[in-house]
Amino acid sequence: MSLTIFPKESNQQDQTKAKSLGTLTPSIHVHKALPLMGYSAVALNHVIDFKEKKQGTSKRIKVLTRLTLIVSDPSHCNLLRSTSANIRLYDIIAVFPKTEKLFHIACTTLDVDLVCINVTEKLPFYFRRPPVNMAIDRGIYFELLYTPAIKDSTMRRYTISNAISLMQICKGKNIVISSAAERPLELRGPYDVANLGLLFGLSESEAKAAVSTNCRATMLHGETRKSACGVVYTVKKPRKVEEEETTLPACKKAKTQA
Repeated sequence: MSLTIFPKESNQQDQTKAKSLGTLTPSIHVHKALPLMGYSAVALNHVIDFKEKKQGTSKRIKVLTRLTLIVSDPSHCNLLRSTSANIRLYDIIAVFPKTEKLFHIACTTLDVDLVCINVTEKLPFYFRRPPVNMAIDRGIYFELLYTPAIKDSTMRRYTISNAISLMQICKGKNIVISSAAERPLELRGPYDVANLGLLFGLSESEAKAAVSTNCRATMLHGETRKSACGVVYTVKKPRKVEEEETTLPACKKAKTQA
């Protein structure tokens, strides 16, 4: 499926409206391009580096709200208390730890849905197996961005290197690959993103899960975090035994019953 962008003739009123929107205009174009690429849901990321940034909304697909907290000190984690009323306003809570100690805290104690992995520079620490396994057991997912790998060759090298270091510890479990795109040209379809996952050290099934089932599991984890008890997700179980019995001849059925 291809995406074609046609220029639109704008009048003076549209130009005035575009100026008032400021940096929101590229985000609106991104949201309009996502359904054409096969996506059914998008999460609006509100990054808090002690500055809140609001993005546009889209009516075509399901829009989720997300809060990303960049932590460089343990005191910043106090904003992620589950009793905070502001935290409950967001569907997905992510944390971006800057040090090994904060990465350990995020994996073991913080009530979050995503742990962001830095892919734009060399990591200042090595991944350890105990906190990573603890995060997997708690249902927390690790997020890798693919847009920096498209923009620059240096960041592409850091992205692949940091991703492979994480895969050696987590064995491809609980990985989510997202874009963080600011323009439509930076977006890639789900199958293209899954192919990029192969470069990150994922297997074919793990790469597909990183853009499908793991994303849904992250959304359900956020709903569980906001609710008192949990979320029930049912899956229809195939009936293989009955199908095999219906395909057997009558003589073989009698022998097996005897």
